[in-house]
Amino acid sequence: MNYTRRKFLTDTTLLGGGLAMFGPQLSSMNEILAGKNRSYGIQLYSLRDILPADPFGIIKKLSEAGYTSIESYEGEQGVYWGKSPKEFASFLKSSGLTMPSFHCNVFENFEKKVADAASIGVQYVICPWIGPQKSLDDYKKMAARFNEMGAICKKNGIRFAYHNHDYSFKPVNGVIPQTLLMEETDPKLVFFEMDIYWVVAAGGDPIEWFERYPNRFRLAHIKDRSKKPVADEGKNSVVIGTGTIDFDSVLQTGRAKGLKEFIFEQEANYGKGPLESAIASLKYLQEKKF
Repeated sequence: MNYTRRKFLTDTTLLGGGLAMFGPQLSSMNEILAGKNRSYGIQLYSLRDILPADPFGIIKKLSEAGYTSIESYEGEQGVYWGKSPKEFASFLKSSGLTMPSFHCNVFENFEKKVADAASIGVQYVICPWIGPQKSLDDYKKMAARFNEMGAICKKNGIRFAYHNHDYSFKPVNGVIPQTLLMEETDPKLVFFEMDIYWVVAAGGDPIEWFERYPNRFRLAHIKDRSKKPVADEGKNSVVIGTGTIDFDSVLQTGRAKGLKEFIFEQEANYGKGPLESAIASLKYLQEKKF
């Protein structure tokens, strides 16, 4: 999520186990260990420039390309793109897709959003953005709110998670705010979606965080960083495999430490176009079998 996305969230008043209905197929442990049947999702925000004009046609193209799941976001047409939750779930099922998670404004109508998510088998409702807080105490207060949200999700049989940006990995008075968010939240109630790109952009080491907090980072955004970064980090997102992040080591550690959902995202440098970039990144992921 770069400046444009933050502005988008602001302009649209955003602040920032169950897949039974979708019937996912199971792979044997041997196939998993052999690197076969790797499945990858995509954060639909990667396609924000083209998706609103034809969301269902484009989502079908993602399935045809080989993506097995999508992670939606709350835009002007809502998380379900103008459909009811059950209608959207039916569409995904018919397209051979699942939706394990979505991003939304968790500070408005949260209980309804959670109930709707639970009704169609979504596993995680994710807070995509809180913005840099003014103090460490404010981060602690946010952690307390996350615990409350996590309790609501647990009551509905699903989970709450927070998606990081660079700001929570930059020291405030000598303390990394992400540490407070991890330590001040209940491991049984609050999980995390690591945006690997933003950890690296802030100077952090994703492997270190996976190892320090096993089973807390259940989802990850797989997003590569340019070999020639510019000052505006929002412009350094590139096609997977063309950047600098060592996903082989990062994702291997992530899997060993409880990472379950692997979600591609790209926010800039689309070349021929966002859909073409999404397909190119998927082909790279499939070939590498991370």
